Amino acid sequence: MNAKTVTKAPAFAWDRLAREALIESIRKLNVRHQLRNPVMFVVYVGSWLVLALFGRDLLAHDVAAADFTGAVDVWLWFTLLFANFSESLAEGQGKAQAASLRQARQEVQAKRLQGPRPDSPYETVTGMALRPDDLVLVEAGDIIPSDGEAVLGIASVDESAITGESAPVIREAAGDRSAVTGGTKVLSDRLVVRITAQAGETFLDRMIKMVEGASRRKTPNEIALSILLVVLTLVFLVVTITLFPFSWYSVHYAAHAGHVVGITVLVALLVCLIPTTIGALLPAIGIAGIMRLLRANVVATSGRAIEAAGDVDVLFLDKTGTITYGNRQAAAFYAVTGIDPARLAACAREASLADATPEGKSIVTLADTRLPQDAASGKVSDGVLIPFSADTRMSGVDLPGRRIRKGAPDAMRRWVADEGGVWPDGLDRVVDKVASGGATPLVVCENHEALGVVELKDVVKSRIRERFAALRTMGIRTVMVTGDNPLTARAIATEAGVDDFIAEAKPEAKLARIQEYHKEGHMVAMTGDGTNDAPALAQADVALCMASGTQAAREAANMVDLDSNPTKLLEIVAIGKQLLITRGSLTTFSVANDVAKYFAIIPAAFVGTYPALGALNIMHLSSPAHAILAAVIFNAVIIPLLIPLALRGVRYRAAAAKDLLRRNIWIYGVGGLVAPFVGIKLIDMLLAWL
Repeated sequence: MNAKTVTKAPAFAWDRLAREALIESIRKLNVRHQLRNPVMFVVYVGSWLVLALFGRDLLAHDVAAADFTGAVDVWLWFTLLFANFSESLAEGQGKAQAASLRQARQEVQAKRLQGPRPDSPYETVTGMALRPDDLVLVEAGDIIPSDGEAVLGIASVDESAITGESAPVIREAAGDRSAVTGGTKVLSDRLVVRITAQAGETFLDRMIKMVEGASRRKTPNEIALSILLVVLTLVFLVVTITLFPFSWYSVHYAAHAGHVVGITVLVALLVCLIPTTIGALLPAIGIAGIMRLLRANVVATSGRAIEAAGDVDVLFLDKTGTITYGNRQAAAFYAVTGIDPARLAACAREASLADATPEGKSIVTLADTRLPQDAASGKVSDGVLIPFSADTRMSGVDLPGRRIRKGAPDAMRRWVADEGGVWPDGLDRVVDKVASGGATPLVVCENHEALGVVELKDVVKSRIRERFAALRTMGIRTVMVTGDNPLTARAIATEAGVDDFIAEAKPEAKLARIQEYHKEGHMVAMTGDGTNDAPALAQADVALCMASGTQAAREAANMVDLDSNPTKLLEIVAIGKQLLITRGSLTTFSVANDVAKYFAIIPAAFVGTYPALGALNIMHLSSPAHAILAAVIFNAVIIPLLIPLALRGVRYRAAAAKDLLRRNIWIYGVGGLVAPFVGIKLIDMLLAWL
């Protein structure tokens, strides 16, 4: 990954972040914020209740009771502070990241055109005054004022403010590299840009909101876990409340010699038994997941997409620009028997003049090398240009008495039949030969006659096969989607190492196949960058668009890769799985902690009522008061000790789900059972020494 990327997490000044997080954690000690987290709200109410009891004991001059109540209350407030601190620290990273992104967003003056041409009169307005469909002129040295699409011209653009990549990129009208992003800078030439975003809703604005957490919503799994934590809290609340009348009855009516359990002890018991550890860390885990994704130079427009990435088992990949480098180049002309190669080259050139794609331009370039005498004539002066269409899959030109087309073999076969011509013998063999070599064949026709084949070569990206092998280890099936014929698709699929492919796929075919996988219960992810990918991207559970993609694709996706590396989905899936595993691991640890603390605090809490419970003091704690206080202290300090793990995430290894579950139980389940016994005993020894 590019080390120069500025959008990745900077080297945070952790001392400053910690100070700011500490201040913010104190500010969050208000009822409005605590209500957002029901588990910690119970601790919040208990802290105020114990504080009131501490005041009562002081007024009653009961020094021993006040010492115990005050110590418990201090650590209850520390529990809240530590919970707020974990969330504030995660949010602080996001705010620091957003600050660096804001440096790229600056108020600029825009040249809003009065007409569609670059030489039309323009008025100078602020970027915030622009509205969708406005046309603006951006020239060398200008900052692009808002998101849009180039409708005229070609220019070199510095996108380092967004992607961090110092090398400029080419943006041009038409094709899949027409999208431009507000805040980037034109280095050379000029563009006419049609604005597509409302003021304040640009790609950069959405990035900042997501990073700051302003638009973060709880994911379904997070909501389900929150409900579980609330249910557990209510169960323990009911259990704890009912213990008081039992104790009171035992002392006053069952002739026990002990004393009634105190409210402070019951509050301490409740706080130690409810899942405070995971309740405190849950917000930080979600925020940290977004930050880890951003460090991979990917911006998610929803937290749900990150979580869904952890469950993906089918991955759709558009071939051009994802598996291959795209920008296929014309390599050769193959004329059918009886056709002059010069005539084929000339017709291919004329048919490509209306094709603004890199492939079309490469055909013109190749023809110019074969026919230098025609290179000077840049256009067909007396013809009607027919641009390429995804439906017809051909482009061409209509001249007086001549209709020239080039396109996919099956589309051209229908063209020849419709024109009353005959498909030449041997042409299919040429098509198959080109396709079987992994190249793309285009057939050129003049009127009803097929002249030959243009070979377009694709280059598979380096190390792509290894990345797909890693996806396969994760249990993810890869499916290549391409408009190429089956022979070409099969050759490239074999070279790239994908599990399956869909050839001659139109946008509706991609959409239909994703819907089929959904009906079978699969979670589908897709990468793409073209306008024709937008419907499928909108349908997919995880939709990753390249930053270099079209505006339509970026709007349809729920993630944008600033590096424009389609194989980045491997990292996204790992981050998604890491988020789920981290949440599950810390939940397991928290529940196991509660079980262990139960054995430590229950005998200590009720030994005053039932002296026989002293036999259950298997940890040999020094006194009931020390046992309760040690449990409360351990319950508080375990939260900051786990903050680094919550922010960093549990390490993910590509393995089967059952293996991950077994490892999770052994490390975090057994560890969660053992840690409280060790921790509470050490704290008790320290209290006894003090």
